[in-house]
Amino acid sequence: MSSLSDITLLDYATPQINRYFGIFIFFFGMIGSILNILVLSQKPLYLNPCARLFLMSSITSIIAFMSGLITRILSSWQLDFSETNRTLCKLRGLIVYASITSNFWLIALATIDRWLSSSHLTSRRRKSTLKNAQRGGIIIISLSIGIYLQILYCFDANLIDTPMQCYGKSSQCRILTDLSFALITILCPLLIMIFFSLMTISNVRQIHHRIHHQPLNVIIQHKKVDRQLLIMLFFQITLLFLLSLPLSIQRLYLTFTNNDFKTILQKSIDNFVYNLTLLFIYLANGITFYLYTISGGGTFRKSLFNLFKRRQRIIH
Repeated sequence: MSSLSDITLLDYATPQINRYFGIFIFFFGMIGSILNILVLSQKPLYLNPCARLFLMSSITSIIAFMSGLITRILSSWQLDFSETNRTLCKLRGLIVYASITSNFWLIALATIDRWLSSSHLTSRRRKSTLKNAQRGGIIIISLSIGIYLQILYCFDANLIDTPMQCYGKSSQCRILTDLSFALITILCPLLIMIFFSLMTISNVRQIHHRIHHQPLNVIIQHKKVDRQLLIMLFFQITLLFLLSLPLSIQRLYLTFTNNDFKTILQKSIDNFVYNLTLLFIYLANGITFYLYTISGGGTFRKSLFNLFKRRQRIIH
């Protein structure tokens, strides 16, 4: 009797979380991502390679919200047409996976850029350019799409005994998609972020050996922007790690227990945990603006205030 009540509770809680938590994340995240784009499009941030990568990641966040989070919300009312339409299912899957993957790898690339810009070697610092940031961003987006083209074959609609009705149609497809998402989309970029963050800290300790050879006004301006972007990056990496690791673990768990016998209660638990951890990914993407505002120092907040002042002048 207890198991039956637990199953009923979990099956009821899953769509409720998708609905109300999803709606909160959507509006919270969309507003933040749009403001991110507007702020990061202003000088001096727009001319910084790391900020340009932040800008691109904000755009991919909006794409993920529009293609993935909306369908999670609609599914709570049985209004997600991608669950029953094969074409919509495949296209939605490709766009969602590619946009989330691009987002993670763009942040990883921003970490590499901070390492290059903080290096005591001139040859490395010269590689931290807008051109390289844009080129790297385009390559990341292209590869993210290429990696998940298999979804056009693997995904199908109207499935049962899967976390979502639009999911991998065979055990081989599910293993491929789950492993790709856990390893390529989440774990690999997270490890790169952590590694290059530690390398950047090492570089910062040596930075005083080279700043005295530059004009004082250039030193102050560049050092201020770089330091604040570095703080923003570290906070974002910590947030991504805490909010995305649970989904990565859940996807690996589903992969390795794919052929195991599971009770109805176990399936309900798996479905609940999967949907909850999936929303955490969207939360990690949606909270970046508020994180930047808190941790970005005067540069980010000044750009935000200037944006609001310009909008007020236009209105009046």
